[in-house]
Amino acid sequence: MEPVIIVLVILVVLVFIALIKTIQVIPQASAAIVERFGRYTRTLNAGLNIVVPFIDTIRNRIDLREQVVPFPPQPVITQDNLVVNIDTVIYYQVTDARAATYEVASYIQAIEQLTVTTLRNIIGGMDLERTLTSREEINAALRGVLDEATGKWGIRVNRVELKAIEPPTSIQDSMEKQMRADRDKRAAILTAEGTRQAAILTAEGEKQSQILRAEGEAKAAALRAEGEAQAVRTVFEAIHAGDPDQKLLSYQYLQMLPKIAEGNANKLWIVPSEIGDALKGLSGAMGNFGNFGGDGGGSSVPQQNKGTGSDRRERPSID
Repeated sequence: MEPVIIVLVILVVLVFIALIKTIQVIPQASAAIVERFGRYTRTLNAGLNIVVPFIDTIRNRIDLREQVVPFPPQPVITQDNLVVNIDTVIYYQVTDARAATYEVASYIQAIEQLTVTTLRNIIGGMDLERTLTSREEINAALRGVLDEATGKWGIRVNRVELKAIEPPTSIQDSMEKQMRADRDKRAAILTAEGTRQAAILTAEGEKQSQILRAEGEAKAAALRAEGEAQAVRTVFEAIHAGDPDQKLLSYQYLQMLPKIAEGNANKLWIVPSEIGDALKGLSGAMGNFGNFGGDGGGSSVPQQNKGTGSDRRERPSID
């Protein structure tokens, strides 16, 4: 009985192994290459798959998701014979698992070498300044070449990025000095422009201020003149309304004489010719006042000239 038990155990183990090899579960976004006696048979997609045990074998499992592969810095010579180190990053995706397995031995290594050679061809036609400022152009050219070459490998290059472009140390120092000089130049230009603009604005402000000040002074002078004119008109109208006689005007004229002589700086003052007329009018007024008073201080009635129809008073002459 023991040999029979052993045979049964062996059969059970073989059946279990066969079941395991028959049922293949492929994860999502993955694919598997099936070979039968070393020859490609089919590609297993995601899900539950049945294969013939001990006849069909799984050759390769491939991830169909987008992959990111960074490549180490590669020395590249520019058109002006300068060596720059360029870091690249490739974003690719396997679209055909069969082609990626049988068309190329190692598609990662193939992409890296193709990237290096393509970069040397592209950068070799550019000088350093254009290389540093044309990343988008380099990325587009590199992607176009890689996508065309890797299409037959069942790989699609979605994006190519240049991580860094490092020129030699001596060139970096020279570029730093040049950039510093350019910044200093721009700063000096901006400072000069600011000073010039400030001077222009200051001059404009002074001009406007002087114009406004002159306009204000002119308006103030006009208002003062108008006020003085109005005051003169008012005084003139008041005088004419009061109907003053020559005596009152002479008296007022004499009252103003001391004010003319006021002040220490007035060493010379001129008496107008009208002072004689004023004195005559005043003396006449004083003479008439004497005739009215008489000797005893009483009042007297002036005599009338019968030969004329009006009163006459004799005015003492003032020599």
